[in-house]
Amino acid sequence: MSLLNEEIAVAARDALAACEEMGVTLATAESCTGGLVSAALTTVPGSSRVFEAGFVTYANSAKETILNVAPSLIRTQGAVSRDVAFAMARGALAHTSAKVAVAITGIAGPDGGTEEKPVGLVHIAVCSEDGDSLHDAPVFTGDRDSVRAQATLLALRMIARVLREGTV
Repeated sequence: MSLLNEEIAVAARDALAACEEMGVTLATAESCTGGLVSAALTTVPGSSRVFEAGFVTYANSAKETILNVAPSLIRTQGAVSRDVAFAMARGALAHTSAKVAVAITGIAGPDGGTEEKPVGLVHIAVCSEDGDSLHDAPVFTGDRDSVRAQATLLALRMIARVLREGTV
């Protein structure tokens, strides 16, 4: 029995391969995915060569205390925002020796959405120790599990993309 679908498994292997190719280590900071990116990465044998740590900071207070996201940033931008996603990624870098981090924050549903920030909105940020690299903010459709799976898949693909495009 597989923990994750094959498409996510392939993307996890590819993200780890990209890390190995570039000689970098990786950390994750997850909110709405609840550790699914970390889980996908660690299903791959040998992932410990490049995957260093994963933070699941579901509550705003965890984002603030564990990843040092400024409370004022969450208050002004909202937890589901580009700026908070990058702050989470930078926090993961600051608390590890990883060279690249991915962060995910969003509204998986079925509740919690607003007109401005609908259910399915997910902010994904990848950054390196050199600075912010890549951001995307799709609005995924489907149920809660589907939104979380789609966000996981995109995050893994973004890691590989950033590394292979030479922005790190």
